[in-house]
Amino acid sequence: MANLAQAIRLALHYGETHLGVTDIFGEDVGPPLGGVFTATQGLTKTWNTPLDERGILGMAMGIALAGGKPVAEIQFCDYMFNALDLMKLAGNAHWTTNGGWHLPMVVMTPVGAGIHGSIYHSHSIESIATHLPGWKIVMPSNAKDAYGLLISAIQDPNPVLYMAPKALLRVKGDELIPGEPADERELHRRIDAPLGDRSGWTPNWPPVTDFSVPIGEAKVCRTGDRVTVVGYGHLLPACVRAADVLAQEGIACEVIDLRTLIPFDLPTLQRSLDKTGRLLLVNEDTEVTNFGEHLLRKLVERCFYSLQVPPVLLAGADVPGVGLAWELERHSVPQEEDILAAMRKLATAGE
Repeated sequence: MANLAQAIRLALHYGETHLGVTDIFGEDVGPPLGGVFTATQGLTKTWNTPLDERGILGMAMGIALAGGKPVAEIQFCDYMFNALDLMKLAGNAHWTTNGGWHLPMVVMTPVGAGIHGSIYHSHSIESIATHLPGWKIVMPSNAKDAYGLLISAIQDPNPVLYMAPKALLRVKGDELIPGEPADERELHRRIDAPLGDRSGWTPNWPPVTDFSVPIGEAKVCRTGDRVTVVGYGHLLPACVRAADVLAQEGIACEVIDLRTLIPFDLPTLQRSLDKTGRLLLVNEDTEVTNFGEHLLRKLVERCFYSLQVPPVLLAGADVPGVGLAWELERHSVPQEEDILAAMRKLATAGE
């Protein structure tokens, strides 16, 4: 099975060979490195940029406005803050031209904690990014969705922010991407660059297809009638594992992978909460003005009379950054044991 970084690479290959992607660029995106997480190795449309996030975003806007289809990477989302004004302009473009101009650009960036990256490589930015109108925003939690969401992002006529959880980039999927070889060793031989001299290496791409995950469509990962658990990205697999533990105790939790943050799948969330009456929202961004608070408001407005107990947001601590030491990191963002405890408490509240 492909890991998440390999899935991104496969989708970009399909994009440059079948979907008209003209440029894939960013810091260390091109040869010889092929991205700090190896997600752009072996691609033909890649090139390297200076260490300039504003320049990367400005270049992507220019290429898109000139008729190209770029995929730009901000090496770590932690360095996107100095370019938020350009993100605002990109999001405005279609609206301010009364639909006259499209901006078919994808911006990829790794997000979140879990790699012991300390204060400069552990941010989550979805609460800020979702406040910028005009962008679609996606975050996969597994390799197959990573492939399918990126295919959809490339096909979209306007800006899409593609956020890849850093902690999951080396995690193998449990479902094959259509066209992916079943033997992961074969996949490694075909698309992973060798160590050392790569000057004569070219990948032998498998025949992957245009499989896509629709933007705006959530996925019910576990069904249940006791608690609705909504997550995405890094912490979604932990939510699933916690639900599996509680299932052994006779507590059936419904786990929903949001997959798309903007536009999010409100009908799926509403149907689940109307059934369970209990809501837990989980993410690793800081709790103040958290994106989960927006989801909570929307769901309370629509499902108020279905609620049996107050809904709960489990999010990162309100601290300026994530510490390098493991104990600091694990107390800065929710861990699996925290999710399990929150789910169990909510499931038994009011009894």
